[in-house]
Amino acid sequence: MLELPEACVLADQLRQIILGRKIRTVRMNQSPHKFAFYTGDPESYQEKLAGKEFDKAKSYCGMVELEAEHIRLVFSDGVNLRFHDQGSPRPAKHQMLIEFEDGSALSGSVQMYGFLSCFKEGEYENPYRDVAQLKPSPLAEDFDESYFNELMSVDTVQKLSLKAFLATEQRIPGLGNGVLQDILWAAKLNPRRKLSTLGEVEKGNLFRSLKERLGLMASLGGRDTEKDLFGMIGGYRTQMSNLHISEGCPVCGGEITQEAYLGGSVYYCPSCQKL
Repeated sequence: MLELPEACVLADQLRQIILGRKIRTVRMNQSPHKFAFYTGDPESYQEKLAGKEFDKAKSYCGMVELEAEHIRLVFSDGVNLRFHDQGSPRPAKHQMLIEFEDGSALSGSVQMYGFLSCFKEGEYENPYRDVAQLKPSPLAEDFDESYFNELMSVDTVQKLSLKAFLATEQRIPGLGNGVLQDILWAAKLNPRRKLSTLGEVEKGNLFRSLKERLGLMASLGGRDTEKDLFGMIGGYRTQMSNLHISEGCPVCGGEITQEAYLGGSVYYCPSCQKL
């Protein structure tokens, strides 16, 4: 799933390889997917984009955005983006295929669910996108310890678990259940732990872990549970994930616990992350 580190990586790759290529055709929803969501009629994307060139690519939190002459194309959640060079095979199934005049292409396919939105700025309201653009990114300098402490000091969040506080309600856009696992592991905090039980030292550890882990994930090309624009897995080795659960905790060697919690799996070391 697209989270902050992978969105940064994809936007950087798109800037390097997609910008300036003229769009020839846009095919949407060729393989209908119940949980692929579009803005209006996906067939209208061809009319909006054909003949234009993408001139900007950026990310904000867990979203990736391409711009072509004031038309926005935004990807979020479970959209897998892939670049295809001239002459290379295209995926048999996809929810988006943009063919460029030079013979290359950009495809998008949805796993569990995903959003592929195309619109002119000002003609479409998306509260998640609005919040993602307004709030500071954890990778930015203005997301500092003072800002993080303000988020934690709100009365309504005191009874929340750390997973609920960090990864729900768009408090920190782009920080989802995937990156959450290693952030809490590095801070030695259990995902079920209540925010109100944290001391000042633990809050400081959580802030530093959040900044350091997300920065490391982004700088290494994303997590090894995800792939980039060219289908390569990220260079950051996840410690608490389904990929490495059988290897045990890298610190103490103990077994890693996996359990369902708040709509997704959590992974933690019961010895290092005591509840």
